[in-house]
Amino acid sequence: MNPTTRKTAKSDKTSAPMIKTTKVRTRHASHDEIAARSYELYLARGGDAGHAEEDWLQAEAELSGR
Repeated sequence: MNPTTRKTAKSDKTSAPMIKTTKVRTRHASHDEIAARSYELYLARGGDAGHAEEDWLQAEAELSGR
């Protein structure tokens, strides 16, 4: 038997291959880092108001590596 597959309990058929997973470490940005990046996004848009939440979420995603 191939070591990356496993036999099912009820038959000789093999099931899907077992895949090893690794933990992905995500970086948690601080509130101040997110606020600074959010402000940069605001300035890059020319100071156009009304997008604070969008800027915050984008900054948070960028800094956490999502």
